[in-house]
Amino acid sequence: MFNKILIANRGEIACRVMETARALGVKTVAVYSDADRGAKHVALADEAIHIGGAAPAQSYLLGERIIGAAKATGAQAIHPGYGFLSENPDFVDAVEAAGLIFIGPSADAIRKMGLKDAAKVLMEKAGVPVVPGYHGTNQDADFLKAEADKIGYPVLIKAVAGGGGKGMRLVEAGTEFAEALASAQGEATTAFGNPDVLIEKYIQQPRHIEIQVFGDGTHAVHLFERDCSLQRRHQKVIEEAPAPGMTEEMRRAMGEAGVRAAEAIGYKGAGTVEFIVDGSNGLRADGFWFMEMNTRLQVEHPVSELITGVDLVEWQLRVAAGEALPKQQDELSINGHAFEARLYAEDVPKGFLPATGTLTHLQFPVGCRADSGVRAGDTISPWYDPMISKVIVHGPTREIALARLSQALAETEVGGTVTNLAFLGALAAHEGFAKGEVDTGLIARDLDVLVAAPEVQPAHRVAAAMQALGLIETNWDTGFTLWADMHRSVHLRCGEEIFEAMVEVDGPNRQAWTLKDEAGAVELIAERISGSWDLGGYRLPSLSHSGASITVYAGYGIGFEVIDPLDRDASAGGDLNLIEAPMPGLVKAVFAKAGDAVKEGDRLAILEAMKMEHSLLAARDGVVAEVLASDGDQVEAGAALVRLEEE
Repeated sequence: MFNKILIANRGEIACRVMETARALGVKTVAVYSDADRGAKHVALADEAIHIGGAAPAQSYLLGERIIGAAKATGAQAIHPGYGFLSENPDFVDAVEAAGLIFIGPSADAIRKMGLKDAAKVLMEKAGVPVVPGYHGTNQDADFLKAEADKIGYPVLIKAVAGGGGKGMRLVEAGTEFAEALASAQGEATTAFGNPDVLIEKYIQQPRHIEIQVFGDGTHAVHLFERDCSLQRRHQKVIEEAPAPGMTEEMRRAMGEAGVRAAEAIGYKGAGTVEFIVDGSNGLRADGFWFMEMNTRLQVEHPVSELITGVDLVEWQLRVAAGEALPKQQDELSINGHAFEARLYAEDVPKGFLPATGTLTHLQFPVGCRADSGVRAGDTISPWYDPMISKVIVHGPTREIALARLSQALAETEVGGTVTNLAFLGALAAHEGFAKGEVDTGLIARDLDVLVAAPEVQPAHRVAAAMQALGLIETNWDTGFTLWADMHRSVHLRCGEEIFEAMVEVDGPNRQAWTLKDEAGAVELIAERISGSWDLGGYRLPSLSHSGASITVYAGYGIGFEVIDPLDRDASAGGDLNLIEAPMPGLVKAVFAKAGDAVKEGDRLAILEAMKMEHSLLAARDGVVAEVLASDGDQVEAGAALVRLEEE
């Protein structure tokens, strides 16, 4: 076993690798950018080396600096995590040329699976079923359109060097193909530096089921399947293992196909073979096709760990250090069921827009596994993926595991930024999902219900007001001033709504509240019973308070802001004349010119932030008065990009 390894990554996966390394007695070296000086993974490591600026291209993508850090600290091997350089074969070559060990597959194996078109040809030769489509090198637009016509619509355009849903477009009719192709190629060029695409038949009721494989360079085993069908825009949201509705016949067929795929390229380490599955008539052994192989540890690997009892990172370290496969296929079995939900800092009502902010509070319930790369006090950076944590649960049955997931999500507390927690909770409670009726279109079909904001009750408002006025912890003389009852009030904002909360404090154990907003007034009595506050039949929930922000931990976290009443009019509504950057980022393209007539919803600019492109749209019909940004500008959140003429 190694004495010391370097983790060429950050955030959650760097912390995950360090935990296993520490358990094995292996020392760890972290690398960090300017933005990550105080990050959790830096604090967990035995040593930490600064490698550059905040942008990944200035730090986590600089292979030479990372290798230099490993040699300077005496690390024997480099673990790449996932993302960044984890699937870069040139980096693997450089690591080995420096006399170090890469904890993962060979450069040759990565190259063989790195381009989706070449990988599919290789898989066909290995006897692995592949989806009908065009995987050739001819990238002429007219030729690709003709191939799509032959395959039959709907088709999927996919970047050959893609991943994470980037460079991917669904085309439902031939008339939409040209525009979708140009868009996919542009995004692929930005994300991967390679505009080439392939065309595939789009499965009508698809499920995304993948096989966890592990090889020693010659032989491989599989650790069964994961179902990753709950996706939004090709981004996984909740994963589970094993797949609901899986038959033993199909599990055996998929597992064997995954092993054939791994052994065909001499795979070493942990990898995932992803399949698209036709779920229209139940799961069938002839109804799955190879999509791609991820030649690294997968984000959702914990669900496989929980059902098999295997620590995949430990296996990675042991095999990379020269040990044999820890178990053979007949020694592996499934125990129970596991779910993983990806908790992100993102504004769901605003179209799942990635969010930033400082985490003022972060707490996970006992009984769940929370793999996280941040702590309370840390900042969600605009430079990287906005993941806060993976919330992972296990149970003896799918029903029990899903109930535990719902409970864990309901009891998770995050303050300081908006999150997708309520969305995850709605998914966990979805009737069809509970029945195992899952496919990749489920979220899109029921999106309106799933993104509905939790209902804010009067008790939630009173709780926030009590916190704002310091009336939760009371003394014997609370409520009395100069022989008269205490009357106080506070103005709060919740979402777009501003309300006033007025209280008459009758003593340390009783408060009479009146809530007033544009809809009228509501009265509620807060009374301390058996040591805890009762708010009109609701028990006082947990709260956190930082500056003017208060979070009430009910309904997956409801945010309130204490406001000055004099600011009320100024804060109402937004300026429809200005198109502003919703977060810090790079202006990828500006389409508007002064004097242009635009319609509401027209795309005026593209902002690149948090590894994704965001279209900025006109909020109303009008005429462009001024363009305030240019292609390539780095802008802060709230920066004005385009101004329309006054109406």
